Amino acid sequence: MGVIVTASSRGIGFNVARELLKGNARVVISSRNEENLRKALDELSAYGEVHAVRANLYRQEDLESLVKKSWELLGGVDALVWNAGNVRCEPCLLHEASYIDWIEASALHTVAPGYLTTLLVQAWLEKKMKGVLVYLNSVSIKEPMPPLVLADVTRAGLVQLAKSVSRTYGGKGIRAYSILLGSFDTPGARENLKMVAEAKGEPFEETWEREVLGRTPLHRTGKWSELGSLVAFLLSEEAEYMLGSTVVIDGAMTRSVDL
Repeated sequence: MGVIVTASSRGIGFNVARELLKGNARVVISSRNEENLRKALDELSAYGEVHAVRANLYRQEDLESLVKKSWELLGGVDALVWNAGNVRCEPCLLHEASYIDWIEASALHTVAPGYLTTLLVQAWLEKKMKGVLVYLNSVSIKEPMPPLVLADVTRAGLVQLAKSVSRTYGGKGIRAYSILLGSFDTPGARENLKMVAEAKGEPFEETWEREVLGRTPLHRTGKWSELGSLVAFLLSEEAEYMLGSTVVIDGAMTRSVDL
């Protein structure tokens, strides 16, 4: 299976790419940072067939190039695992966000995944191929975290996107899912929490304990093997009847209940 994993030079995207490679997927990783992308490619090459395509997710031409080059490198694209980092403003509270911050968040969390979806669905329909889309999202769209308001609002639409794709194209073998992630130990997560800790004037370890570890009865962050296994399952034919689903992996961090 040929898979594109976006924003995958470090953090969540990198670790998901590694887990998929362990399962014999062929993967294209992407990042707008050339140096980070090169380092990630060097490390991931030990696990299987992996290629790197530089892509700024804010740029239309880069999104189009990512699909085109990935198709050429992999000999066809079977799936997309969408991942994105933070906008520059965050962590920031609502009253601190500017108009440009909202535009940036919408471009990253709504426009980019939406347009990539359009490009891939068009290609799959044209070639009469099946395809799978997995949008990595956050449980904070269910139980908002005030410092991440821009992301919470703009990426909430990925749930609707997954359902819409599955309802419209599921009969043609194209399916989509949204995964709502809890806390995973990434450089980005630690950078965000450091800023929150500094704003509150408290030690980072105290903030990490309260805001991350203390939110789940397991008192730990998620394991990459757990997330990788979930993504691999959703990419498989075994998850076909789950098309359009929203899956939560958060160690019971959220308290909300959907009936």
